[in-house]
Amino acid sequence: MAVEAPDRAVTGWDRWFHLTERGSTVSREVRGGLVTFFTMAYIVVLNPLIIGTAKDSTDNFLGGGSIVQSITMVTAATALMAGLLTIAMGAIGRFPVALAAGLGLNGFVAFTLAPQMTWADAMGLVVIEGIIIALLVLTGFRTAVFHAVPEQLKYAIGVGIGLFITIIGFVDAGIARPGVPLISFGTNGALRGWPTFVFVFGLLLLAVLVAKKVKGAILIGIVATTILAIIVEAIAKVGPRVGADGSIANELGWSLNVPRLPDTVVSTPDLGLLGQFNLLGGIKAIGLIAAILAIFSLMLSDFFDTMGTVFGIANEGEILDEKGDVPHLEAILLVDSVAAAAGGAASVSSNTSYIESASGVGEGARTGIASLVTGVLFLVAMFFSPLVTVIPHEAATPALVIVGFLMMTQIRHIDFTDYSIGIPAFLTLTIMPFTYSITNGIGAGFVSWTLIQVSTGKAREVKPLMWAVTAAFVVYFAYDPISTVLGVS
Repeated sequence: MAVEAPDRAVTGWDRWFHLTERGSTVSREVRGGLVTFFTMAYIVVLNPLIIGTAKDSTDNFLGGGSIVQSITMVTAATALMAGLLTIAMGAIGRFPVALAAGLGLNGFVAFTLAPQMTWADAMGLVVIEGIIIALLVLTGFRTAVFHAVPEQLKYAIGVGIGLFITIIGFVDAGIARPGVPLISFGTNGALRGWPTFVFVFGLLLLAVLVAKKVKGAILIGIVATTILAIIVEAIAKVGPRVGADGSIANELGWSLNVPRLPDTVVSTPDLGLLGQFNLLGGIKAIGLIAAILAIFSLMLSDFFDTMGTVFGIANEGEILDEKGDVPHLEAILLVDSVAAAAGGAASVSSNTSYIESASGVGEGARTGIASLVTGVLFLVAMFFSPLVTVIPHEAATPALVIVGFLMMTQIRHIDFTDYSIGIPAFLTLTIMPFTYSITNGIGAGFVSWTLIQVSTGKAREVKPLMWAVTAAFVVYFAYDPISTVLGVS
């Protein structure tokens, strides 16, 4: 593609963002920022549907109110943090990547931590995890680990996460359900009900839009499918799948929100969740050792998710320097680390870098200016939080499946004919979705890769930090015997 002439002479602004150096222009950066927002704006919808609908150990939703209040508050806070942190990435990291509440990480907080403690306690552990990662960046440790991990394992992590969120999408929509066999297809082995029809429509629509490379395809797909859902509910009166008492009232009903128009579309954002965290509460709730292991799990996921994302985007945009390194990597990782703690402090779970930013890079984004544009758009989105209560899972989850596909494309960088890397990569990208854990997949890949290198006489290829990280994962996987020995329940 021909490089456009720069919009202006080299200035301090230009030098800071490397606009001319990277062959970009302000207009290209604006276009890239817009595309990134439209590609990943679904997180403003999905994050509330994950953490805004789960209850903690005291049977409360986030914020302590009703499920609708919780979803609305999480929506506003999700958009706020995504906006502020993406702007910070643009200004400080000078990199075309947007940040928002991390998928997978929010599931860990909602379904693993919150049931054992209060929401404030769980978010406190997220804050601690972010602080620790920030310290690791400041000491140079995180950057060193980034360079120590084999490149193809970095790609395997991204692919595994893609498969993971794809499974989440199918399960949340009711297409895949726990049963015998392990996962059954639809209801009694068949696709039945209007909500399923809406999901299938949304998935096919998104597939066509993405294949045609329509800008904003995911957001367009969610909106169009939601409109269809509203029409279906108005005519068919489907109703919810789960009754007021928590039991299955209608097997063929909507899995979460019943799609109905809200009373208002625009409202003042309710930012009441900000600051609702208890830094040490999680430790008191489950004990020091268990809390350390929980923080360790969060940290490992957060630590390595960004690694694959940043490298993949830099490689796709040809932003790597002459040594094959990502420019300003320390600043990028620092912003990402602070985002983890900030997400916990805002009660939206850890925020992290999004691979969907590659869509903006595909449009021409090469600098942090694109992130400034994306961040501002997220801040505008805060004022439309009532709309999220309209969107049912069946309209939102097709986005997870398609985003899973986009992340799956990184598999082309993995050489499966080389078993020494192919087997660890395979374990990474299969264990993540099958165990519903990003951390398990990364750990399995690292431990198996190190073991294979040693057993094939290539121990010298294992860098010291990989030994350290592998040992940490061995401890992580040995949680049960260690906790038994230490007398931790």
